[in-house]
Amino acid sequence: MQRSTMKAATLAFGLCLSFGGAMAQAEKTETEKGIDRYRELIADGNPAELWEMQGEELWKKKAGPKNASLEQCDLGLGPGVLKGAYAQLPRYFPDAGKVQDVEMRIAHCMKTLQGGEPKVTDYNKDDHKKVIALATYVVTQSKGMTLATPQAHPEEKHMFEVGKRAFFYRAGPMDYSCASCHQADGQRIRLQGLPNLTANVPAGKAATSWPAYRVSNSQLWPMQKRINDCYRLQRFPHPKFGSDVTVALSVYMAVNGNGVPSLAPTIKR
Repeated sequence: MQRSTMKAATLAFGLCLSFGGAMAQAEKTETEKGIDRYRELIADGNPAELWEMQGEELWKKKAGPKNASLEQCDLGLGPGVLKGAYAQLPRYFPDAGKVQDVEMRIAHCMKTLQGGEPKVTDYNKDDHKKVIALATYVVTQSKGMTLATPQAHPEEKHMFEVGKRAFFYRAGPMDYSCASCHQADGQRIRLQGLPNLTANVPAGKAATSWPAYRVSNSQLWPMQKRINDCYRLQRFPHPKFGSDVTVALSVYMAVNGNGVPSLAPTIKR
């Protein structure tokens, strides 16, 4: 009986998405314009700017056992080069021996340049909050620049394939995947748009929208936090901060969105 109920719920959700897609096309002129106007209004004075200012201060401040700043952190374009770096992440870093996104790369630099073991995996710790502020500062330096996530290194290609597999992997109590919500055009749940992350422009906008300030909970969320919440909605176990699956999904979105201008930091409902 329980299995039948779950199947019925899944079918109903699928029908809801299909209906929502049809309605989205029919109502796009008025509803979508209204949503766009709302976003324009709340974007004026984005609180993420405060996090950016804090991030800049942390970037230049000497800290840690080595009493060093992060100004020599190599984000992929050379030590200390910020402009355009976020637009080419995630990418493979030889010194780390793995593909890293902006959050994990900053955490790596905190450890190697400043010393110690920063507690970045706990969302409630100050070190993690510092990573969010630093990421906001870093991504702002690439705003408007074209996304060009590399796929030259074998590990970068591998992470793309892992991200693709994770995107389409169905599991959990409701048998959902990322693709259940994000594989078709014109879908939404109520007023929340569901971008098609397999298509170039929506994928690029999604990949470069985070960090974003969430008006609904007055919090600034980086990409890993956003992916974590998607897993929560799917009733999956929450991935830990820095988990390979979160980085792989970021690679999958970013590569799909190559060529699209970077938006972050943004403001969300």
